[in-house]
Amino acid sequence: MFSRRSAVEATFLWNVITKMHPYKLLNSVNPSRQRIYRCMASSITAHGDAADVTGTPAKTARSRIAAGVKTLPQVDEPLETGLSPSRSRALRKKRLAIDELSALGFLNTRGFTTADEYNLEELHAALKQQNLYETKRFFSTDNLGVEQNVLFVTAKYPTGSRPREIFFFREGSVVFWNCNDIETNNVLSFLRNFERESYVSTLVHGESEVMPYTYIASTAVDVEGDLVAECSDMNVASRAFFQNGKFYVTQDSDNFLYKYTFSNAIAQSIKLGIWEATLDRYIDSMEYLTEDLKRGRRLRISRASMLRKTGELFALRHSINLSSDLLDAPDFYWDREELEVLYLQVCSYFSITRRTKVMNEKINHCVELAELVSHNLNDAHHIRLEWMIIILIMVEVGFEILHFVEGAFNQDQTIRANPYPISENSA
Repeated sequence: MFSRRSAVEATFLWNVITKMHPYKLLNSVNPSRQRIYRCMASSITAHGDAADVTGTPAKTARSRIAAGVKTLPQVDEPLETGLSPSRSRALRKKRLAIDELSALGFLNTRGFTTADEYNLEELHAALKQQNLYETKRFFSTDNLGVEQNVLFVTAKYPTGSRPREIFFFREGSVVFWNCNDIETNNVLSFLRNFERESYVSTLVHGESEVMPYTYIASTAVDVEGDLVAECSDMNVASRAFFQNGKFYVTQDSDNFLYKYTFSNAIAQSIKLGIWEATLDRYIDSMEYLTEDLKRGRRLRISRASMLRKTGELFALRHSINLSSDLLDAPDFYWDREELEVLYLQVCSYFSITRRTKVMNEKINHCVELAELVSHNLNDAHHIRLEWMIIILIMVEVGFEILHFVEGAFNQDQTIRANPYPISENSA
């Protein structure tokens, strides 16, 4: 039996070996020593479990675990399990420490995308009836002004010195300014009645964004040691700019357009995140087909199901490239240069252009897979039809042979029954 000290040392050695490089260092260790280390590690694990029952030694075992001694894998468990790469969507920029910034006087902007579309007309009427929010703007960002697609409201009953404001976008996004969690959840629940094609709650909260902002004086010329004009890349002092993941805006009565621009960029990023998650789920649902193709098995999907899958893919591509403004700045900013600069800065921070390009590349690969599977299914369907036609022809030929044999047999029976037929001339 090994001593407890040697067992701990063996456990530490085993963890170092498996952590540093399991493919090189582990193979360089003598196999007999590997078995010894495993046995010693299992003994120390067993002693640790037994010590938990008594009580006092359990604290020592837990302190070792906290110090870095981890539970070893089982003998039949592959060592590369913890190191196996798993495909996951690329993470966006790390969110700032919101709590730390709140202590410095920063407020929070929260963005959510909850559905494909909102019925803003009914929502506007319901908010008026509720009498908790006052409508400030209900306007259209399209140059034609055909349809009002943005609703901007403020809270009637203040809870502090700063206003609480909400932007509702017709494409299914909502951005809260200075609203706490309780108010945000209440509004999201209220929105369910006016949504079309609602998303699941887990996806909504998982793809949300929280960004800090603060108010600056209208005559401010120096923020965090930099001139406002230099931060906003303008030759004159700007009333709003974006720097280091934080949004600065003056508390003027006409700062609405700056807040809308910032909200619009956040809404675009969140909507893109929803589409990224949708594409990831699509890729996961098609993964088994690549295995079937690789192994030469029969594809486990019907032609109707594959047609629906292809339709989902093209609908997603249409939403990204044709129905949204991800490929270019919206027309709303063409004659508003300062707002366009702010919009592009925020979009650059969220890497919207790069993420859109990656999405299109993934969709192109998915389209190629869908076309390959569809062609394979169509070929199999055509082969079945050809075999059915061949079988029908063979059945028809068989019937013709039977008719021919039956006719020959009847003729033979007739000849045998009357071997000397009497004609009219002989009579």
